[in-house]
Amino acid sequence: MNIAKSSVAITLNQVQKTFADGTLALKPLDLHVEPGEILVLLGPSGCGKTTTLRLIAGLEFADQGGAIHFGERDVTHQPIEHRQVGMVFQSYALFPNMNVRENIGYGLRVRGESKAQRHAKVAEMLTMFDLEPYAERAIHQLSGGQRQRVALARAIITQPEVLLLDEPLSALDARLKQRLRGEIHQMLKRLGITAIYVTHDQEEAMVMGDRIAVLEHGEIAQIGSAEEIYLTPNNHFVADFIGQINCFYGKREHDVFVLGQAQQLRLSEQHCAQLHEGRPATAMVRPEDIQILDEATEETLLGEVQTSTFLGDRTRVQVKIASLDEPLLIDCFARRHYQPDQPVYLSIAPQRLVFLGDREC
Repeated sequence: MNIAKSSVAITLNQVQKTFADGTLALKPLDLHVEPGEILVLLGPSGCGKTTTLRLIAGLEFADQGGAIHFGERDVTHQPIEHRQVGMVFQSYALFPNMNVRENIGYGLRVRGESKAQRHAKVAEMLTMFDLEPYAERAIHQLSGGQRQRVALARAIITQPEVLLLDEPLSALDARLKQRLRGEIHQMLKRLGITAIYVTHDQEEAMVMGDRIAVLEHGEIAQIGSAEEIYLTPNNHFVADFIGQINCFYGKREHDVFVLGQAQQLRLSEQHCAQLHEGRPATAMVRPEDIQILDEATEETLLGEVQTSTFLGDRTRVQVKIASLDEPLLIDCFARRHYQPDQPVYLSIAPQRLVFLGDREC
């Protein structure tokens, strides 16, 4: 059974959703997902990611004027049973009165396939997902990871054009979640199926997605690869939602960014071209992009340690800079401890600074 041959592009044009009570859950949205791509919808509760997934599935219908296409096929007004989608839910929605084999083959039975066809396809799924030893087991006899694999096998056995996954790992413990997301990603890439994966977990999004769409208040704040979104966020919301950030204000004076009290950072040529002379701006830098030095140079910031916390693979140091309102967070990967009130010198390479706009923090 060749799953990959069914993969199609997904295109949303000006898709908007307003609920019966007048709530605008999704602002006009344009989105394109390539055949075989895994797109992650990432954001906090209420941002519109699950609404987007339900519109693509056909569980909800868009406001008048929007359009959804699977390849060349317009599915805007088609219900879920006509869209050829597979779904994996947060709860898995497995049938407790059926065993593993029966759960996996349920969609084929509803579609009216013969017993022989069902048996052959289910056997292939059992092998693919390492579920053969559990074929006759009841659902309550399975571990969380095994249930997740059953749900995924049931979703793809019908050869859907699109696979939709709504927080499929959120009910699992951290260690199992970490292992399974790698397995799922490898499986989906091997199958070549077009998939949209919803999560609020930033690390999960970075592992799972070919691209990530970060949603805020019913619209896409940024879409791109994990690296693009992490290193060059469009705004403060995206920067803060994907990892830890340090945010501070200042202004450009010639080729430096002045923070006040004679503290300044060297700017790259690109930043000099980007920033207006003398105009207030907001700079962002990740904790791992700040170095603690033992001696001062012309381009270091003088600070004072507030806290130093050992986190196993790194030490998180909180440093107060006199010219900044908030302390800076620094991740040191050398196993070194710093004392409270200890003076330190901080170095930030110009290329590690990201400017978000005028006073956006």
